[in-house]
Amino acid sequence: MLYHFLYPLRDVFIGFNLFSYITFRSAAAAITALLLTFIIAPSMIRWLKRRGIGEEIRDDGPPTHHKKAGVPTMGGLIVLLAVIVPVLLFARLNNLYIQMMLGATVWMGMVGFLDDYMKVVKKCPKGLIARYKLIGQVIWGLIVGLAVTLAPEYDGVEWYTTAPFFKNLAINFGIFYIPMVIFVITATSNAVNLTDGLDGLATGLVAIASIAWAGVSYVSGRVDFSDYLNVLYLKGAGELTVFCAALIGASLGFLYYNCNPASIIMGDTGALAIGSAMGTLAVLLKKEILLLLVGGVFVAEVVSVILQVASFKWHGKRIFKMAPVHHHFELLGWAEQKVVVRFWIVGILLALLTLGTFKVR
Repeated sequence: MLYHFLYPLRDVFIGFNLFSYITFRSAAAAITALLLTFIIAPSMIRWLKRRGIGEEIRDDGPPTHHKKAGVPTMGGLIVLLAVIVPVLLFARLNNLYIQMMLGATVWMGMVGFLDDYMKVVKKCPKGLIARYKLIGQVIWGLIVGLAVTLAPEYDGVEWYTTAPFFKNLAINFGIFYIPMVIFVITATSNAVNLTDGLDGLATGLVAIASIAWAGVSYVSGRVDFSDYLNVLYLKGAGELTVFCAALIGASLGFLYYNCNPASIIMGDTGALAIGSAMGTLAVLLKKEILLLLVGGVFVAEVVSVILQVASFKWHGKRIFKMAPVHHHFELLGWAEQKVVVRFWIVGILLALLTLGTFKVR
């Protein structure tokens, strides 16, 4: 919004020329998101406590988690506001990539909010029925798939995805492209949701992954950088750096209140929305395969659940003490903080490897 209002006035005041730089607007978005979180969170926490909107703990969860009962939840509302407002202020709103990212955040944020509302307000133990959440994810995946297929920004590469570690290698999914997009967005949304089981775990990992995605976005939107690094150039994709920066700021701000012991929990409102946004980001950048690396911890969490269920169903045995895998380490005797920090370290290594794929080709 500020770009559209102030940049045209650069001849009146030369300082407004700063809005032409994605780096400046990204930094401004990150700082604004961080400050918004600090402004919103305290009053939101107090309001949720007054309304008795607290976390419901499953009986079959780790025993150490029962102390989390009653901790204010639906904190994802803070994250969503802290992302959306800076993006509206500092991004180019006529940009397809920004429009799609705002859509991903708002759409799945509403689905997640409905799920949390039914669990903590209406006291429905399972919240929104799983198939309804899946329908919401599939609908958004279909919208993104159609948008990428039809948008002029993707002429010639609409059904392709690029492969890391190889120069100019693109995989053509053809008629299977839209189903692939639906799978990626649905899987990523659920993966982040599954990971959001320990104080600060998902929040920190999202911040780390967003730093990597910011680098990917910036390079993909620069003709010179993308040409030098043999990365697919996508005109206008650099604006996604602003969104990633806002997500970094919002995640770090929320982490201040979400670290152990958490004062507030993200809930499905934030986890489903952020997961959907990260999946959409990978699709828009044509980096769906790279998502497996930058989001490696999220992938491991999902795989651990799949393996656990399959093993118990087919062989009557469990592979892990409890799934997702972060609970397995808790039951091995690791302190919650130790699990979280070590998973963050893995996330940092994966983010560095992700950025390293630009040169290892």
